[in-house]
Amino acid sequence: MKKLLTMLLLLLGSTVLYPSSSNALPKDTLPVRGFCIAAPMGAGLAPFLKFIREELAPRHINTLVLRVDFNYEYTSHPELRDPGALTKAQVKELVQVCRQHQIRLIPQINLLGHQSWAGTTMNLLKVYPDFDETPWVKMPAKYEWPNADGLYCKSYCPLHPGVHKVVFELVDEVMDAFEATAFHAGMDEVFYLGEDKCPRCGGRDKAELYAGEVWKIRNHLAQKGRTLWIWGDRLLDGKTTGMGMWEASMNNTHRAVDLVPKDIMICDWHYERPDKSPVYFASKGLQVITCPWRKPDNAVAQLKDMYDFRSSATPEMKPRYQGMMQTVWSDAGHFLEEFYGRGKQQADTVNTSANCFRAVFKK
Repeated sequence: MKKLLTMLLLLLGSTVLYPSSSNALPKDTLPVRGFCIAAPMGAGLAPFLKFIREELAPRHINTLVLRVDFNYEYTSHPELRDPGALTKAQVKELVQVCRQHQIRLIPQINLLGHQSWAGTTMNLLKVYPDFDETPWVKMPAKYEWPNADGLYCKSYCPLHPGVHKVVFELVDEVMDAFEATAFHAGMDEVFYLGEDKCPRCGGRDKAELYAGEVWKIRNHLAQKGRTLWIWGDRLLDGKTTGMGMWEASMNNTHRAVDLVPKDIMICDWHYERPDKSPVYFASKGLQVITCPWRKPDNAVAQLKDMYDFRSSATPEMKPRYQGMMQTVWSDAGHFLEEFYGRGKQQADTVNTSANCFRAVFKK
């Protein structure tokens, strides 16, 4: 009896609970317990390091994806740096803290898409405008959606002969600085691809263009034993699924799901509904993590689904269900203000990224 009670206590001591639920889950059974946020600016590094130590580590977060983009003092292309960017010494502080707490650090640079935002052109196309897939689309003085050009974010042309020399030099430098073994290339919400007026890729199959870019990035990383992570929305059929143009593709890139390499990680984000598309990706032979943002109820359902997928899967499918990653779409400084209740209170005090994070990752 004493032995049985001891075993029960050990089991109870190693469980986490769903909010408002009696369902207990074995702790740390998900290979990836992740957090994704924009890298802090250099001036905001200290409070972010404190957040890693005091909030991420106690919640057993083991993966931190930092959206770096041009927020690093690149030496290969100093012309692409953001003002106030992280120095190499500051990045080493991040590396040290994450290593101390067994957190895998993964840098992200948006490749292919997201080369502009609203009315702002990002640094790559600002400095190298000839890389632009749609140079005839001019940035508006006042951005509105929808618009006549279908402009959401600009893309670089994946067939431009000079683009990969530049972006791969950035990738190599940031990977070395972060001492990383995986790289997140973004590649979400690519609306401009294979445009008819593009002299290089006009008229080409958009799925093949997308898959070709994934392969090119993957192969470059593989030369140094590094792996590729991407968002999964462009690999889902927005029309057939009803997921639409944001969380899935309406411009025929979805067929690339059968063309991309099988050793990449798919970050499957769904923010409005807890869609069960991880099953689709796993059935295609791809590793997948599910990614919530700001709705705690949806995130808890997605977490339960991931555990259920793993518990009911065949031995072949189970390793493909890799876990969950909380995403944050404000900058690090604003998120910390929200998380600690120091910023301006949001209109919706329930559906916030901080509440979502607390719901799925208990401290």
